[in-house]
Amino acid sequence: MTSRLPLFFAALTAVPGLAQAAVPDVLTDIPPVQSLVAQVMGDLGQPGILLSQGSDPHDFQLRPSQARDLQNANLVFWIGPELEPWLERAIEGIEVKGETVELLESPGTYRRQFGENDPHDHAHDEHDAHDEAADVHEGEAEAGHMHDGTDPHAWLDPANAEAWLDTIATQLGSADPENAATYRANADAAKARIEAMDAEIRAELTPVAEKPFLVFHDAYGYFADHYGLTVAGALSLGDAATPGAAHLTELRKTATESGALCIFPEAQHDPKMVSQLVQDTPVKLGEALDPSGSSLEYGPELYETLMRSLAQKLTSCLSGS
Repeated sequence: MTSRLPLFFAALTAVPGLAQAAVPDVLTDIPPVQSLVAQVMGDLGQPGILLSQGSDPHDFQLRPSQARDLQNANLVFWIGPELEPWLERAIEGIEVKGETVELLESPGTYRRQFGENDPHDHAHDEHDAHDEAADVHEGEAEAGHMHDGTDPHAWLDPANAEAWLDTIATQLGSADPENAATYRANADAAKARIEAMDAEIRAELTPVAEKPFLVFHDAYGYFADHYGLTVAGALSLGDAATPGAAHLTELRKTATESGALCIFPEAQHDPKMVSQLVQDTPVKLGEALDPSGSSLEYGPELYETLMRSLAQKLTSCLSGS
């Protein structure tokens, strides 16, 4: 006698509303965002990523295959047009089938403005009070150049990462209600790991908090604000554009007058300009930083690896070790 049970279960899954909900097809923009989403999804799925290994998110160009991935994704998590105007154009030009989530606009996100370079202006234990970005102060400029608008490098503040984990869990749970409890539990576990990491990094950086340093581009405001660090200037603007001669002259002056101990190049950019800037000065050349994490191994551990790497490299140079 032939069993009809397989046919019965096949019929059940064919009935709308009775089939198991599929885990959504998720796409992310940059490695830190993918890392956070991967932690929330856990064993249920693996989020895709647009940014190729070693690429710069400011001026990335989509391949045709990536454009198709974007079009077909159920959920797209990205920072926002302040970081990726190329992705904003793609989303507007492609008929994206799923929902796009701008993390800079998500609840609880602290958004700083370029030019806010006093690390003591922000009290992160009152994080929710910063939902609206503050005005750029008149006359404030970092290392002699003026640029304004929202600083998009918000993942470098671990309090933002925690807020985004909540947003990610909520969005995934809405798209996949059957697994909503798992997403929430994974997000809570990830938040606990970030809190532990945050405390350890703060202890590591506290001894060098008042020691000024220079960076390749103006991407570290959130990190500096959160940990009370002293960024004396940036070689390039927040979009990593090539600096002009006047700004280089001003920054060289800043390098000598600010008492900066170190200058840090970046992984995706030629370090020659950085080393030439401080040639014949007492400023030390630190290890290359990677604020977007595109030189690291992609995956759920990347966010913590990125944050710890920044702290270790800063501490190593600024402490003289």
